[in-house]
Amino acid sequence: MSAAAVPAEPDDDAIAEAIRRAESTTSGEIRVFFSRHPCPDPARAARQEFVRLDMTQTPLRNAVLLYVAPKSNALAVAADESVRFRCGPEFEADINAAALPLLQAGKIQAALMAAIACARGHLARHFPPHSLDRDDLPNSLIRD
Repeated sequence: MSAAAVPAEPDDDAIAEAIRRAESTTSGEIRVFFSRHPCPDPARAARQEFVRLDMTQTPLRNAVLLYVAPKSNALAVAADESVRFRCGPEFEADINAAALPLLQAGKIQAALMAAIACARGHLARHFPPHSLDRDDLPNSLIRD
């Protein structure tokens, strides 16, 4: 792959700020994982990272991992049990519809922002903020 064909790197600070803003509207937790490698099975990789990152430990079981592998033009969503139950299959479908076309066009930053915004909308509807809410997981972009 030539240097010109290498996908651009996302802006860590902008992603962290987008996650912080999104989480201000919900008790849900969002994390973003950026893979620099091709990924033959992004859904499996997302689930593995979700567990490895201890994302099943949030009190309300409402954590979401957005996994992006630009070299494979792939985006996968791993969500904890409460998110899957309350948001249903449209959660992942809506995130993919919002972000995947941007990712496939090489607009990685825009794809991640769209995925975060879409996750925010669903989580805010199903998991509103409450007085005991705290930021359980770091907002920083995770890379392999």
